[in-house]
Amino acid sequence: MQVKETSKTRFTSFLFAAALLVTSGFAIGVVAQETKPVKPVVNKQAVNGGRDPFRKYEPPPPNVKKIAGQAPVPTINERIDQYKMQKAAAMRTRMSAPKPTTALLLSEIQVVGISRTPRGYAAIVEATPIKLSYVIYPGEPFFDGQLVAIEDNRLVFRRETVFTDGRRERSVEYKPLRQAPPVNSMPVPTTQSVATANP
Repeated sequence: MQVKETSKTRFTSFLFAAALLVTSGFAIGVVAQETKPVKPVVNKQAVNGGRDPFRKYEPPPPNVKKIAGQAPVPTINERIDQYKMQKAAAMRTRMSAPKPTTALLLSEIQVVGISRTPRGYAAIVEATPIKLSYVIYPGEPFFDGQLVAIEDNRLVFRRETVFTDGRRERSVEYKPLRQAPPVNSMPVPTTQSVATANP
């Protein structure tokens, strides 16, 4: 009986010592994590909007709204260089290369012809600055727009105008077929005999 009581007291003293050790270790850890007290920041409110009361009042300058103009368009050589960089990046990442028409403006193309293919209608356009021709289909991207539809005698484009303030404006533009140049009428030679012709 006495052995049971001593074992009970030993066990309870062991638990008490363990609890004391855990709480003291926790208290040491908490004390070690304490930092210096932070002084509260006092916000000084400005009187009269922060203006010096002893200076003469000066009205604020008027806010002039900047008129947003059209963003500048890079030159054809800059756009071609940009296209080449995009194509090289696409080849490195094994993605499909962008279309070469992405370097052309809508104002730089002329519609040479329209034909019907197994894929649907196709248009043949000529890039006037570089004198190259391309076959394009609806959905073809351009630098400042996209081909929306091909009709019997014209192309329908969606033009996107970018302004300096980031605003974008979309409009519809039509491009008719290029008219064939008129054939120069050759002057009809006068009938002269060989004997009377001037040498």
